[in-house]
Amino acid sequence: MSNDDFEKILETSDEWIHSRTGMRERRYAAADQASSDLATRAAAHALERAHLKASDIDCFIVATVTPDYQFPATACIVAANLGAVGKAAFDIEIACSGFIYELPIAASFVRAGVFRRVMIIGVETLSRIMNFEDRSTCILFGDGAGAAIIERTAAEDDCFLACELGADGKNPELLYVAAGGSRQPMTVEALAAKKDKVEMSGREIFRYAVNKMVETSKHVLAVAGLTLADVDWMIPHQANLRIIEAAAKRLKVTRDRIVVNIARYGNTSSASIPIALSETIARGDLHDGDVILFTGFGGGLSWGSVAWRWST
Repeated sequence: MSNDDFEKILETSDEWIHSRTGMRERRYAAADQASSDLATRAAAHALERAHLKASDIDCFIVATVTPDYQFPATACIVAANLGAVGKAAFDIEIACSGFIYELPIAASFVRAGVFRRVMIIGVETLSRIMNFEDRSTCILFGDGAGAAIIERTAAEDDCFLACELGADGKNPELLYVAAGGSRQPMTVEALAAKKDKVEMSGREIFRYAVNKMVETSKHVLAVAGLTLADVDWMIPHQANLRIIEAAAKRLKVTRDRIVVNIARYGNTSSASIPIALSETIARGDLHDGDVILFTGFGGGLSWGSVAWRWST
């Protein structure tokens, strides 16, 4: 779905969208595809790249706000699709912060000896909850999935260096879907008012996002005993190019060390960081020992950063 495509249904233009978001296009799932379908393909790709079988994975975690069903968990369906019935599987719902939250959860399982390998997946079909009459939101979001496998290795040095996770639920209406939960069950009236679609207060989210990305990044590096000069790659949540650039400027991280693919995919929420990570690996840009700073924010409001040392 390109910016030119939006010109046909909204009062907007490619220049208007790109100058404000950095986005040129985004992808939507086919009508017969659900989040589990995208997640299964990403998981299969990760298994192939790691030379593993689904049976080698002990636990599957899916981060999403667009599950196949209210329940069961989408992770259960993905594991079954892969032929891994009987393995642990569960979902988390923390919006765009999903992958940031999954990393320490998976690392903790592995560190504690509960599991040897954990697959973490971020997946969204946000096109299903967009109001295509609301220019301020519908141009931002795309569909996608990304997966990673966290495993115990023989290396003496821990690759998981530090993390900080946080949330503030005082004002959920800053970024939420109002109807469909126990607070406001779905009704004919709610559907007519499009209360089943994403609503966002853009200006407040922008300021909050930049501040939290900067604060949490500095904190995590300090805990890890690192400085920004030690960071080889910063892989931020791909929400808005202006947000990424503003945070990078305050952190004094140069553009050549930041992974940005927002022009092609838009904001894929919990899928954005694993997609960016996957493409960085595919380009051959990651090397053994590289320090990665993952950072992001999302609905909740939520935020977090993880410092990770890449190991091949």
